[in-house]
Amino acid sequence: MKKRRVSLKDLADELGVSIATVSRALRGSHEVGEEMKEKVKALAKKYNYRPNPFAQSLRKEAPRVIGVVVPNLVTHYFAAVLDGIEEYAMSKGYSVFSSNSHENHEREKLAIDNFISMHVEGIIACLAQDTVDYSHFIEIHDMGIPLVFFARTCLPELFSQVVANGDIAAQEATQHLIENGCKRIAFVGGPNHLDMVIRRKHGYLEALRENKIPIDRQLVACGKIDFDTARNATIQMLKSPNPPDGILAFNDIVTYAAFDAIKSLDLKIPDDVAIIGFTDGDSAAFVTPKLSAIMDQAVKQGMKVCELLLRNINGDKKIYREVVPMILKIRDSSVKK
Repeated sequence: MKKRRVSLKDLADELGVSIATVSRALRGSHEVGEEMKEKVKALAKKYNYRPNPFAQSLRKEAPRVIGVVVPNLVTHYFAAVLDGIEEYAMSKGYSVFSSNSHENHEREKLAIDNFISMHVEGIIACLAQDTVDYSHFIEIHDMGIPLVFFARTCLPELFSQVVANGDIAAQEATQHLIENGCKRIAFVGGPNHLDMVIRRKHGYLEALRENKIPIDRQLVACGKIDFDTARNATIQMLKSPNPPDGILAFNDIVTYAAFDAIKSLDLKIPDDVAIIGFTDGDSAAFVTPKLSAIMDQAVKQGMKVCELLLRNINGDKKIYREVVPMILKIRDSSVKK
């Protein structure tokens, strides 16, 4: 049997018995002899058979189901992506189950495993920040389960993906800081292995190169995506002998951590330190000073990733890479007087 999700029919066909016999054997019914029960259970274990708890409800025309795993559901960006996924899924007669990996590889694996057990028709995923082993996704591919990545992705030769043009957006934002008088611009990012971090850091570095500004490694802080980690890294740079006068921050959490770090040292934004952050939340316009932001079109990303997943579910095996452009919104925090 090819490695994939195995059904009762597959087990029954291999054993040469009816589906009902296999079902009864797995339930331990007295209607099936002990020898047959052992054969069925052994074969089920061999092929990693998982019962489908939704089979009966699906036969009664209950909504079809897809699973979504995100790293941090409480952030505006991921909540907005999920809104887009749900909107598109609902329009096509699907329901959505979501799971929060809490930026943890093991929780991500568990979420994927649960979705397999639930027999969802397909999965949408964004990598946890500490995921460097992709074997659980390779297993999904080998099982023939449709899966599409968004934002933080891997295995582009196997799965479709929806990303933002973070490299171009970061380059434009860094250029804006340079044009507003910043000479020492810092990049506060996330783990270097994430493709999203790679894209955004690349754009930042390209802007420095184009303007013949020397690259100072002391101004690049790429670590854990965590408020305290980003805040401490920013404070350390700001207290150094040659502090930055501009900051480009990687995402919502890092942006507000850097923003808080600047204010904690009684530095003025943007006069002492200008800042632009990748953040899609409305709160960017409500802080003081109003925050210049590189904004994802998160709902649009969600709708697009769900569209690609449903294409895959419906038989389209082509691998897509869709890029949803970001929007640079200039406000007070990056315009020096």
